[in-house]
Amino acid sequence: MTTGPVVLLVEDNDRNLKLARDVLEFAGFTVLVAVSGEDAVARATSARPDLVLMDLQLPGIDGHEALSRLRRDERTSDIPVVALTAFAMREDRERALAAGFDGYLHKPIDVRRFPDQVREHLRGGNQ
Repeated sequence: MTTGPVVLLVEDNDRNLKLARDVLEFAGFTVLVAVSGEDAVARATSARPDLVLMDLQLPGIDGHEALSRLRRDERTSDIPVVALTAFAMREDRERALAAGFDGYLHKPIDVRRFPDQVREHLRGGNQ
């Protein structure tokens, strides 16, 4: 049995986490979870997921600092990291992309479109 792409979902809000995880798992993804920036860095380093979906406002280090740490580590520097945030202003998107995020998705998620939006960000077409 093959498993779907592995996504590390970094989210500290229980309701948002459950919704995104359930939608992705139903669509065939394998979902790992982290609830803080520090946890995200540790999980990404050990699991080497195909993609990280990173909330920007997290307890401990925020999503920007977690991204910075992932990019500095050769074990995780090539993993695509997509901001998944409630910040929905155009300048928020531009700021996230300028900081080095590979993409930007806003919350609340559209449950019908979310799996395809995530697939668009997978490296090397791993779909």
